[in-house]
Amino acid sequence: MILDNFVLYRPTRILFGEGQIAAIGQQIPANARLMITYGGGSIMRNGVFEQVRKALAGRIWVEFGGIQPNPAFGTLMQAVEVARRERIDFILAIGGGSVIDGTKFIAAAIPYGGDPWEILAARRSVVNEAVPFGCILTLPATGSEYNAGAVISRPETGDKLDFHSEHVLPRFSVLDPTTTFTLPDRQIANGVVDAFVHTTEQYLTYSVDAKVQDRIAEGLLLTLVEEGRRVWSEPDNPAVRANIMWAATVALSGQVGAGVPQDWATHMLGHELTAMYGMDHAQSLAIVLPALLDHQREGKRSKLLQYAERVWGISQGNEEQRIDAAIAATRAFFEEMGMPTHLSGYGIDDSGLDDVTAKLDEHGMQLLGERRNITLHDSRQILQAAL
Repeated sequence: MILDNFVLYRPTRILFGEGQIAAIGQQIPANARLMITYGGGSIMRNGVFEQVRKALAGRIWVEFGGIQPNPAFGTLMQAVEVARRERIDFILAIGGGSVIDGTKFIAAAIPYGGDPWEILAARRSVVNEAVPFGCILTLPATGSEYNAGAVISRPETGDKLDFHSEHVLPRFSVLDPTTTFTLPDRQIANGVVDAFVHTTEQYLTYSVDAKVQDRIAEGLLLTLVEEGRRVWSEPDNPAVRANIMWAATVALSGQVGAGVPQDWATHMLGHELTAMYGMDHAQSLAIVLPALLDHQREGKRSKLLQYAERVWGISQGNEEQRIDAAIAATRAFFEEMGMPTHLSGYGIDDSGLDDVTAKLDEHGMQLLGERRNITLHDSRQILQAAL
């Protein structure tokens, strides 16, 4: 099999580089009834909000802050109520993937006629329109600034669900690498690992002779390994920050996975771990991926061998030894980025694993992976191996 038919939606305008925040006034209609969304307030301390204020001098807007990591449905519905009351017709999101994901939901929920929870729970797109929005990225990780997907949590019910719609593609995204200089080390590590796993989910499946996508994926993985290591020794190097930021954006832009089989089982398991234990999204991915690759080594054999040689330079030994070495290298890189790769690293034992698989079942995740052959029993085995 070669490439399947595919469609890429890409109306988002990227404004990349230092100083690009100053250009947002040209991207937002002059008469817009504007809402600005953000997270915990770091943008007030790192100078980003002041740049926005100058760029939008003379405009009036409504602010909504406090969007959490793993954005919570209840918080977002408060923003929806404000936006409806103020008749908001354009939104500017300032932050990382959680703020942008949350803003996508807000944009879709404002005009939605039914219960907005249906946007997530329907497991199919019910979004036919959305309030337009743009974003200023301050934490590279999820690629949400350049794609049509979002993941939203509902902590009180233990749900973490995604939705996708071309209507929530950002109209523009500002990517200024200098905004990342004040990020804590944990956030930088999260971004590198998240982008790395996004790439492997679209690459480590089975071969369909898609050489362009393979080479894009391998280039991203090599970049993330190289720059992920350099960021600790060269924290003030703008080129390192720029490469990480662009790699994270491209990783989930649709280009890597266009027309090729995709996995996403690591993300589905990771979402349940995040919802149940409150760990960061990337932390859950670092735990699941090595265990999943080992469990699925037969179905992924040819790609794992390609990954071993092209990304990690592993060409010696028999096939099993090379696959073992590639998985070990992946695990070691995550650990090098400060990410434990076992649940025990977070004090988690096997007492809650049945609850995790029950949530997978509840969310319709009975069959996962590129071949839809990872059963609930397999998911339980992968989690057990990740202890």
